[in-house]
Amino acid sequence: MENKLLLIILDGVPYRNWRRLFGNLEGWVDAGTARVWMHRAVLPSISASCYASIHTGVTPAQHGCTGNGNVFRLSHPDVFSQTRIAGGTTGAVAHSFWSEFFNRAPFDVVRDIEYDEPDSDTINHGRFHTMTGYGRDNQMTPSDLDLFGTLTNLCARFDLNYGMLHTCTLDSMGHRFFHESQEMDQACFVMDEMLAPFIPRWRAMGYEVIVTADHGQDARGHHGGRGDLQQDAALYYFGDADGPDADMIIDQVQLAPTILSRLGAPIPDTMKAKPFLT
Repeated sequence: MENKLLLIILDGVPYRNWRRLFGNLEGWVDAGTARVWMHRAVLPSISASCYASIHTGVTPAQHGCTGNGNVFRLSHPDVFSQTRIAGGTTGAVAHSFWSEFFNRAPFDVVRDIEYDEPDSDTINHGRFHTMTGYGRDNQMTPSDLDLFGTLTNLCARFDLNYGMLHTCTLDSMGHRFFHESQEMDQACFVMDEMLAPFIPRWRAMGYEVIVTADHGQDARGHHGGRGDLQQDAALYYFGDADGPDADMIIDQVQLAPTILSRLGAPIPDTMKAKPFLT
């Protein structure tokens, strides 16, 4: 496999705050370097359910993850496993839920927090964090600069074909301060500034890059249900593929087949949605 792609998931950012507060991403859209669409989460629009749908290309009603308290090793084919079938190398820097969904469950904090398994049929190189102790008064989130650096390190060391990064910082901040606040304005500004230097670096390494969220958040810091603030995020694409018109809404289950099509990996029969990049 020669093609390479990185998926960057900034947890819990509503569409309006992407377009209002991420000046670097929006600047690249204005310059024609990136394209942006609205991305609508599945229902329930809760984190774990969305994680599972993003990578399996099926809804929670099909894969069975009904929320953050129901995390298990998924049975549907996924982006990691299909990339491995095509001979690609995979990596993930993310919350431990991702390891449980796509590698093994339950998560063992010693065995699974960091691993390099070249023969794995899903994730070859994993770097995970648990956020144990998370609550309103203590976010328990790593620095996003460290996470971006870790993914870049994996790309350089192992020549990943597919790499995924997930950070909960903005979701956690949103639950605490809600998205219409000075604290969230600053948090989104800092995230945009931290992420920006890595995008040209990843592009120079040969990667297409997708930046998006798993879901949004409403005015009370909630998500899980229906509605534009809870479900809708922005999706930015850096690459040379053709995409739909700017007013098209990307369905979350389109992400998995789209990523596989860009990598040149087989799309399983379980993924019914049409890729949005060609």
